[in-house]
Amino acid sequence: MLNLENLRPWETVLAVIKRHWIVYVVLWIYLLLAFVISISIYLILWNTLIWNLTNIIFWLYFTVFIFIEWLNHELDMYVVTNNRVIWIEQISFLNRTVSECNLWQIQEVNSKTSWLFANILNYWTLSIQTAWNMTTLKMDFCPDSMQEARKLLNIVDDYRDKHTTKSVEV
Repeated sequence: MLNLENLRPWETVLAVIKRHWIVYVVLWIYLLLAFVISISIYLILWNTLIWNLTNIIFWLYFTVFIFIEWLNHELDMYVVTNNRVIWIEQISFLNRTVSECNLWQIQEVNSKTSWLFANILNYWTLSIQTAWNMTTLKMDFCPDSMQEARKLLNIVDDYRDKHTTKSVEV
């Protein structure tokens, strides 16, 4: 459940888009490499005090590294409400960017794919081009970004249809 405290009273969350699960596979590969490094250090230094200290320091640094990498991927998301799009990007540890734009500012929504692996696992790059200073909100490793782009464009079209009929009726 997503809890956004700064939503306006009339806003409802229509979609939350997070990164593809493939980024977590990369973290597991890092873990496998860490075990290989730890075992190779053991084979070089055998069972000495130096090995024990080296191993403890290595795993302390590695767990912090894995936690920060996981956090960077887990907290990246688009939150689409009935009034705006909020892009939350965790750049690094304690370094976050939050961008938002109203739905009427969205110029285009693009989905870009490359490489065979990305096509097979269905993760692409989703980018939203806004009218304000030509800003682009871009998310790599977006799951099924073609479908998410269509869904987002439908939300934008519904928003524009509702607000243009109100102004025509007046």
